[in-house]
Amino acid sequence: MKQPHALLVASPGLGHIIPVLELGNRLSSVLNVHVTVLAITSGTSSVTETETIHAAAARGTCDIIELPSVEIDHLVEPGATVVTKILAKMRVMKSEVWDAVKSMKKKPTVMIVDLFGTGLLSIVEVGVMKKYVYIPSHAWFLALMVYLPVLDKVVQGEYVEIKEPMKIPSCKPIGPKELLDTMLDRSDQQYLECVQSGLEIPMSDGVLVNTWEELQRNILTAFREDGELSRVIKVPVYPIGPIVRTNGHVDKPYSIFEWLDKQRERSVVYVCLGSGGKLSFKQTMELAWGLELSGQRFLWVLRSPTSYLGACSSGDDQVSSSLPEGFLDRMRGVGLVVTEWAPQVEILSHGSIGGFLSHCGWSSVLESLTKGIPILAWPLYAEQWMNATLLTEEIGVAIRTSELPSKKVIGREEVAFLVNKIIAEEDGRKIRSKAEKVRVSSERAWTHDGSSHNSLFEWARQCRLLH
Repeated sequence: MKQPHALLVASPGLGHIIPVLELGNRLSSVLNVHVTVLAITSGTSSVTETETIHAAAARGTCDIIELPSVEIDHLVEPGATVVTKILAKMRVMKSEVWDAVKSMKKKPTVMIVDLFGTGLLSIVEVGVMKKYVYIPSHAWFLALMVYLPVLDKVVQGEYVEIKEPMKIPSCKPIGPKELLDTMLDRSDQQYLECVQSGLEIPMSDGVLVNTWEELQRNILTAFREDGELSRVIKVPVYPIGPIVRTNGHVDKPYSIFEWLDKQRERSVVYVCLGSGGKLSFKQTMELAWGLELSGQRFLWVLRSPTSYLGACSSGDDQVSSSLPEGFLDRMRGVGLVVTEWAPQVEILSHGSIGGFLSHCGWSSVLESLTKGIPILAWPLYAEQWMNATLLTEEIGVAIRTSELPSKKVIGREEVAFLVNKIIAEEDGRKIRSKAEKVRVSSERAWTHDGSSHNSLFEWARQCRLLH
């Protein structure tokens, strides 16, 4: 019998390509299916994006085809957001994607697109391939996306002006601190595109979501049982998480790990705001002063201003000049500031890491939770505001700033208070205990008879990927 073939389509940008590549690795290794990843590239000279694709290709678990995105300047307004541009690129690439599919010698029987690729679902002819959507985020985010077209019809005015949190069936209501940044202006093209994506998800044959049963049981149950939420999404939802990057090989001696090896167990706060995380000069200064004021050990991956798609704009000198005068000298031995790429999964795996000051991108969240590391939530954009609320109020593995860092500069005193709380105080130990329980449940989900393992095989049977 021929080996089944699954096609995965990844939208431009590291934050979209990496989760799809990891899903491909999981399908290949667990189900023993032939996987082709169609990576639609940004069209820019993003070295990081290219290196990531080439590194994934070298692993050999998936075939990877790069497909440059088409020009869409005539389809979007000047100054359009990155989200708008990505969605527009994906929608106009139907013929290019279908041509790539037809040119494959081994025809795929299943196509999986990410959230930005839902416009491609209509290219699949009935009976040719099963079509699925992969949500590399959590179940609450999926619920909001499929319910957004309903909110669009029933809510009057701008969401930001509504005083009462908006209700979503079987979920925590969406308040001002949870709104996606794509929802802040209903006249913006990116909002209209997101509403359209919410309508397109139920056009698939099902949805794969990067969470697991024990983490979000109530919402996942609501997707299955007869109710308003299941009537909106209509198709099966398969929780198959956590799918995260695994530990890779790190050559030693390596300065970061040499430094970490000298620190006490669970004594270091790891600070990293992702490839797209931007801080103002003032906020960078306050964060630095706060880390110093806390007296705690820290490892800070401090990057130059970076675009959402991962293209760095400057080097180490500008990064260093954004710190208080004499900071690096005063912190020598106490903290380590890294201005180049750092292996995050391996860092979070180190025994000296006691907390993670994170932008709360879902990939980073899962990398932290699967290592039992509590989070100091510092959400900046996209669904990160939702993630911060989920982590603090629902799962109980994080603390957060008093205001959204995207709205207000967080002062040094608050930074110091939060760092001390998560590393040294009793509240931090309680949160760490909860994070450890989540780590155990994440591992259990992928044991032979675990919830995510069973969910993946149930999906594979439905789309006839099993031999």
